[in-house]
Amino acid sequence: MDTLRIIFMGTPEFGLPALKELNEKYGVKAVVCQPDKPSNRGVINYSPIKKYALENNIKVYQPIKLSEDFVDILKENPNLIITCAYGQIIPDDLLRYPMYGCINIHASLLPKLRGGAPIHRAIMEGYNETGITIMKMSSKLDAGDIISQRKVIIEDTDNVGTLHDKLSIVGKELLMETIPSIINRTATYTKQDESMATYGWNIKKEDERIDYQETTREIVNKIRGLNPWPGAYSLLSGRIVKIWNARYGNNYYSDALNGQITNLYSDGIGVKTQNGEIIITELQLEGKRRMSANEFVNGVVNKEVLVGRIFE
Repeated sequence: MDTLRIIFMGTPEFGLPALKELNEKYGVKAVVCQPDKPSNRGVINYSPIKKYALENNIKVYQPIKLSEDFVDILKENPNLIITCAYGQIIPDDLLRYPMYGCINIHASLLPKLRGGAPIHRAIMEGYNETGITIMKMSSKLDAGDIISQRKVIIEDTDNVGTLHDKLSIVGKELLMETIPSIINRTATYTKQDESMATYGWNIKKEDERIDYQETTREIVNKIRGLNPWPGAYSLLSGRIVKIWNARYGNNYYSDALNGQITNLYSDGIGVKTQNGEIIITELQLEGKRRMSANEFVNGVVNKEVLVGRIFE
């Protein structure tokens, strides 16, 4: 077997366990990640992938447009490219270059949930399970041949943060188990069934707003699927309120409007939904810190005025 010359392409924390394991076992010649972004205060923030690379003396490339600027990357003469949540389209010339191919760690059971937000969407859409796919990269979005997959159960207690962390570890493990079969040419490559393809598109601002015309289950799934980032929200008296946690309620108030606060419980605020109620247990008023619903209620001088108000 030739010595592996691996380039790792990724930006967010999701790919960090895989990068660490690759570097420890095989060595990584270079990483490619998105350009640095300044914070609100103008401070340049390095991505988790770049931070690790710099700390471990791995060369870093950050092309603004990979499609126009990848010649220097080829000077590393990679024979295996591994991508994980990189964030740019990989040009065909780069995909075809490595002898062992260009493979991707994707956080869903393809062909389900192609796209940039498969973890969020799996919870928001009420999936009971998701997983990791190791696939051969193609020019079409997440449509390459499947090399290996592993399922991960979505627990009722999972939010996007906990599921992200589980899948990140499974992604590392499955990648490391799959690489030897790629190198010794025993891997199988299975074409995806296009008729089964669905998409987990990136989260837009309008996706974050809670619609109380939806069912209790749909609303709770949205809250879980957006916690801890970017967060689901509603408007209360014209102010943005992030809703971080909620549970299912047991009551149905036929004479209440959807979105109306119907009751104050020992652990939260009851809000009417299309088919029942949610109990908001953690929230964040615009400009304030996250707090339990009880803290929020106790901060209101006249608690009775809350009942009857409407989340929009």
